Order: sequence, then structure tokens, then C-alpha cells
Amino acid sequence: MSTDLVLFNARLLDPGTGTLLPHTALAAGAGLITALGDDREVRALAGRATTVIDLKGAVVTVGFTDGHLHPVSGAERTMGVDLSGCRDLDAVRAAVAGAARELKPGAWLRGWGLDPNTFGDRPVGAAALTPVLDGIPALLDLFDGHSLLASFRALELAGVEGPREFEQASEIVCDADGRPTGLLLEYAACAVVEGVAPKPTEAQVRARTAELLRAMAETGLTGGHAMDAGGDSLAILTKLDGGDGGDALSLRLRVAPWCQPGADGAAVAELVRLQGRSGRLWQVAGVKMFMDGTVDNGTAWLERPDCHGESTHAFWPDPEQYSWVVGELHRAGVPTATHAIGDAAVRHALDSIEKAQTDSVLAPGGRGAASPVRHRIEHIETVPDDTVARFARLGVTASMQPTHCCEYTRADHTDNWSRRLGEERAGRAFRCRDLWDAGVRVVLGSDWPIAPYPPLSVMAGARHRRPADLSLPPHGPEQALTPLQALQGMTVNPAWAAGEEYVGGRLAVGYRADLTVLADSPLTVPDAQLAALPVLLTVVAGHPTHRVPEF
Repeated sequence: MSTDLVLFNARLLDPGTGTLLPHTALAAGAGLITALGDDREVRALAGRATTVIDLKGAVVTVGFTDGHLHPVSGAERTMGVDLSGCRDLDAVRAAVAGAARELKPGAWLRGWGLDPNTFGDRPVGAAALTPVLDGIPALLDLFDGHSLLASFRALELAGVEGPREFEQASEIVCDADGRPTGLLLEYAACAVVEGVAPKPTEAQVRARTAELLRAMAETGLTGGHAMDAGGDSLAILTKLDGGDGGDALSLRLRVAPWCQPGADGAAVAELVRLQGRSGRLWQVAGVKMFMDGTVDNGTAWLERPDCHGESTHAFWPDPEQYSWVVGELHRAGVPTATHAIGDAAVRHALDSIEKAQTDSVLAPGGRGAASPVRHRIEHIETVPDDTVARFARLGVTASMQPTHCCEYTRADHTDNWSRRLGEERAGRAFRCRDLWDAGVRVVLGSDWPIAPYPPLSVMAGARHRRPADLSLPPHGPEQALTPLQALQGMTVNPAWAAGEEYVGGRLAVGYRADLTVLADSPLTVPDAQLAALPVLLTVVAGHPTHRVPEF
């Protein structure tokens, strides 16, 4: 086997144990680690075409994998004005006004990352932005990815004049007189207005996706569990991965296509058929489902209503239909990844997985008690103690996004999320450490574009539970992970959740040469300094995807 890459004069950090390996050099070929040893013996494996890099004492560890992100759909949705840094309505108005001045007559304005907390005690609605959007069709994504704010002109163009009924949990929010406020909650309601808005071309989305993936590689990401495969997603990945003469896929992606409410036997069969479809660096593996919406919108599914009397229903009008789909996919050996934020949603997802496992064991030729199908639940923002314990017993992965807690909630519970839940439930927020201590596999991610994707920031948030402004107090510091746990949450555990623990998650011969190289050990850098730790080199399948000039 030819040697494509040699790294020497390095510190090799094993994320499984948190210790440095006795080796100082590593070789890779055909996408795998082919040798570990001292500098002299490994450098001797290099040929004329080998990339040889002196790491000058830098730390090499298993490449970071984001456990939950939306690279293709996120690339499309973030082509507008970035509102994620706006902290009040004045800032939002200024950003939107600036974008509006650049528009051609009749063009639509798109924005993303709008935080409902910027509205303070006022309801989220288009009226607050009318001074800068008067007569302009505009769609602004709220940060949760489950809601849109449409301008009055956009509503007019879409023919939206009042409330509508939808088959799934969605709402065109209206005032007391039945007039739309501009707030659209969940997929079906958003689609009404998005359906008349102009769309970028496939080529534009492909170019934006390639740009985004390169930027992700610069932060040390080598892989991601992509929770989108709708529209042109798979075609775009195919072209980026070399299917169109290109080679612009900078991350290894595990893609889970969506299953929406109303899915029948034919739809489930099609999802099963898609499994295993792949390219060089991407593969369809698993199915993404939704059990509820979000706390901020009042569309989560809680066992007790929130403080507005909302969040009382599942996303699926018939939750038992969701359970049936989980059972069918489980029997086919297909893992599910279910968005479940509220305690009732998480409980029902666990109930459904347990039923699927039990039915499979009892069925002739069933899978047996130790099911190889590794189901996951995504987000898990508020759950009681008895639910925490069930994850480990059922072998269900907890996929968590600590920066959601850090950036969108506050320690004093004055934020929208906490006010809706009330003190008791806001006090058991994002229970990363409780789940870990219960023996659950916890996978960390960003949910980009909901929150920033740099993995060191995600790990830092898991460790200190503070927002980017580190002068502010932490929310639930007792739920902080240790440095080693945070590292494992983006290396070892994503590999296990994907059923890839024998090819990923370790620095060992025969394992994937997906590597992240840092200026220092992420285990010894203080929590407050971790996000700024320099990423010197990123390697995917033995080939650099990011490399600082000095290397």
C-alpha cells in the first residue's frame, strides 16, 4: 500500500483514554492509518508522492465529528442576511435595513438566525419590522429552524389572509382579529409562503455548500451526521464528491433523510431503499424524524403545558403512527434519529423504541435482546429523572447541542425558553452530565445553522455552560462535562452511534485517517480558552482539507 501522508514530531492523543500514545509519528494510505511509530521508522515509509509534515510538537487526535448538522439545507438557508449576532430589535432593524438597501426592486429579502429574545416582552411579529420592510417581501428564519417571520408583503404575495388548518402540527399565527402576524410555526405553515419565494439554483446551493464545508474543515471538523437529505441534497453531495468531475466534499457525511407525518408503507419502503446509497465520503444511514417542535415556539410536546398554556401536542397528529414507522424501520435494521425536545416527546420516542425492540425479540427470527440497531434521540432539552435512566437501558444515544443552552438561555431564566418552561423545568435543562453519568452515549453537535459549528466552541460550551460572553454566569453548571468527556462526545461516541467504532474514533492502524491537529491538548487547555485553540491541520481520508501556512 502506498503512503499518502506522514505526520511526525507529533503528540498523538488517544480520545478513548485521554492519554498520549508512545508514538510520535503516523502514516496513512488509502484513507486509513497504516503505521504508528517513531519519527525515523515512519518517515522511511514516505515515497516521492507522499505528503510529509513536521508537526513541531502539535497534538494529533481523532478528527472531530459534529453529531447533528444541516450542511446542504443550511447552506441554502444562510444565503441571506445573518441576524444571529443581533441582541435587540434595534440591531435587527439595522441589519435588515442595510440588506433592504441592496435589493433590486421587487426582490425578496432573506435572513436567518433571528433570536426571539430580541423582541423582549413583545410577541414576535412583522409589525415590529414594518418601518424597514414596508412593501418588501421578506422571510426571516428564526434561530430554531422551525419558524419563519414573514413580512406583510410576503404574506400578501402568498395569499395568506388568516389562519389555516394543517395535517401536521403547524400554525399561521394570527392576532385576536384573525389577521396574520407574520409568524409561521413549523414546516407546513412555513411552506405556504416559502412556496412563492424565489429559490437559489442548484449550482448556487452547491457552490455555497462547498464553501461552507471548507470553512468547517478549517475549524477541525472531519465529519458530520447530516440531518437532511431533501430536495437536491444527495445530488449536490454526489457532485461535490467527484460525481461531476469535482472533489469539493471536505467532510465525511453520514446522511439521514427525513420522514414526515403521514408516511405510509410505500414512503417507509423508499427510506429503507435509500439506505447505503453512498459516494466516496458520504453515505445514507438512518432516518430523521420529528416528535415535536421547539420550546421557544410553544410547539414542543410537554407533559404539562408551558406557562402560555402551549406545547401540549406531538408533531405527528397520531403519535402511534410514528411508533409504527419506528417499528418498521427497526425491523429493517434502519436506525432512527428523532427530534424530541419536550419531556413527553422524549418519553414517547423511548416508548416507541422499546416497543420496536421488544416486538423484534419476540418475532420469529427476531434480532435478539441485544439489538444492533442504534437509535438516537436529538436535543433532549428537558426531561425528568426516570427518563434519563431509560436511555442507557435501551441503548439509545443522546445527541446533545450544549451551545443551544449556552447561547439561547440564561442562568437567571429570564430568556424566552426558560420563561415558557418555568423554574422547575428550566432548572433541569440540557442534562448532558446526568445522561453521561447514567451510562448513556452522549454525542455532541452544533445543529448548524441553529448554532455556530466550530467544534472547539461546542466542546467548550459543554465544559463551561456559558455563552460566548464568558463574563456571564453558566446555566446549569452541574451539567458540565469534563474535558475528556467533551472530547469523546465529538470523536469516540459519534463513531459508536454510527456503528463505526471498528473503523473510526481511534488512533490505530486500520482505522480511518480522519485527524484533527491542534496547537495544544484540548484536555489541558482551560475551558475559557478552548474555543480559541488554533487548529493547525485537518485531514480526511489521509488528505489535508485544511493546513496552516507554516505546515
